[in-house]
Amino acid sequence: MFDSFRGGDPGALGEVISDDAVWRVPGPASVAGEYRGREQIQELLRKTRRLTDGTYVGELRWAVADEEHAVAVYRARGRRLGRELDIEQVLLITLRDGRWQEIVALPTDLQAFEAFWD
Repeated sequence: MFDSFRGGDPGALGEVISDDAVWRVPGPASVAGEYRGREQIQELLRKTRRLTDGTYVGELRWAVADEEHAVAVYRARGRRLGRELDIEQVLLITLRDGRWQEIVALPTDLQAFEAFWD
């Protein structure tokens, strides 16, 4: 997934994220919301790259998983409108048949996250 986002394997998103997955980003930031289905999720990921002129990247720090759940912690970095983001974020993932079904993206520094995106 993280390699795919960096452009290493665009087909990986289709292998990892369910067709009817739901990705939630809580809070008032401009990228916050509920994204339903793989196409809306892909558009969210394209939007983050577009809004940051391709500088937004997620670098996986660590992950744990069982058959039903996964947690991934990653470093999110990017530049936008003279602002820089460099925080850790957490993905809480519910799995169905080995694919990501429900994802909640939680920044560890909500204030920095909101200031960057707004």
